[in-house]
Amino acid sequence: MAESSSLEYKPTWVVAAVCFVIILISLFAERGLNHLGKCLRHNNQDALFEALQKLKAELMLLGFISLLLNVFQGLISKICISPHLEASMLPCKKKPDSKNHEEYLLHAIHHGRRLFSTDTSSEHCSSQGKVPLLSTESFHQLHIFIFVVAVVHVVSCAIILVLGGARIRQWKPWEDSISKVEKGIAENSQSHHRRKLLEQHAMGYWRKAAVVSWIMSFFKQFYSSVTESEYIALREGFIMKHCPEDREFNFHKYMMLSLERDFRHVVGISWYQWLFVVVFMTLNVDGWHTYFWLSFLPVILLILVGAKLEHIIVRLAQDVVEMRKPLEEQETIKPSDEYFWFTRPRIVLDFIHFILFQNAFEIAFFFWILWTYGFNSCIMEGKGYIIPRLIMGVIVQVLCSYITLPLYALVTKMGTSFESVQVAVQSTGMTI
Repeated sequence: MAESSSLEYKPTWVVAAVCFVIILISLFAERGLNHLGKCLRHNNQDALFEALQKLKAELMLLGFISLLLNVFQGLISKICISPHLEASMLPCKKKPDSKNHEEYLLHAIHHGRRLFSTDTSSEHCSSQGKVPLLSTESFHQLHIFIFVVAVVHVVSCAIILVLGGARIRQWKPWEDSISKVEKGIAENSQSHHRRKLLEQHAMGYWRKAAVVSWIMSFFKQFYSSVTESEYIALREGFIMKHCPEDREFNFHKYMMLSLERDFRHVVGISWYQWLFVVVFMTLNVDGWHTYFWLSFLPVILLILVGAKLEHIIVRLAQDVVEMRKPLEEQETIKPSDEYFWFTRPRIVLDFIHFILFQNAFEIAFFFWILWTYGFNSCIMEGKGYIIPRLIMGVIVQVLCSYITLPLYALVTKMGTSFESVQVAVQSTGMTI
């Protein structure tokens, strides 16, 4: 009977036990995040603490969305649409010999029979010859989708910070090789690396050609995104531009702080990204293979961003060579916003933010389908579409976290902005 499914007719110990487990899990998660926040504050990781607060806000937003679905479930399920509209733009084709629940009810009423149903919304709409806008089962599946998106987003953000920080920490010996030696030796070493950078990127007729420099930049991001000569030469240019009186400025520590500060932006979800999710789900029509084709988008954007950052290094080196001075008398790299898109270095981070979110959503959508419908679901499509999507998802996550984001952290310091430098210096206690 329908009564048996109501809480009025469920044992109190069952309801209490389920509530206890859910509350216990929620409290552990909440206390764990608070403890992590206290550890970050205790270690003076203010940027990471703010990123954690933003992540908690995003999780609260997802929870609020889930709550709204629960509150308005009854109201939305009573909205009825015609069977013709319900059969348009389906992610899976309906088999001619199969009928879903709503179709079966319509068929029964057409033949003068009335079926008992526990889904009152279906009964309400079927009496009008229509079907519900969303069934109870659909609401349940949406709740699962929101949960999976939240989990994958958190894991993706953690991978970004871990791999990006690990890559930048590999550059620490380069910083020490300059900052922890005598002044004269350090200047000779910087001059050596500066000449080496100019020879690699700006010497010779072919290297000055735009097509050749772009091709070299395209491939360099995969095998040697940042060399020691590039790091030291760009570090020297940064210090000479922003703090020439402090030649011992801890450039590496500043970059780590910048990465943590930018991480606050990466973990958030902007309004246009939510809009993209809506469009993304709308276009998931059977036969279009939307998810397969859109999985190429983050790969293409990521390669484009990486090539652009590498090419900025090339152009900065070419600017020095174009001064037509002897190689031994070449000046340091001069930071400039000229070679960034629209002269705004921040746009690169916006691209990285969009790439990582879209990739996380792609992976979340895969696991949601796997959890809800199974591997053989028609929404999952064939293995020829699934395997490339998963491979590209892993490649984007690793490549962006370990290569592109650290490259961004270095190259964008070649902009002319000075305000961010002051913030980082105040955070480290260093003086300019």
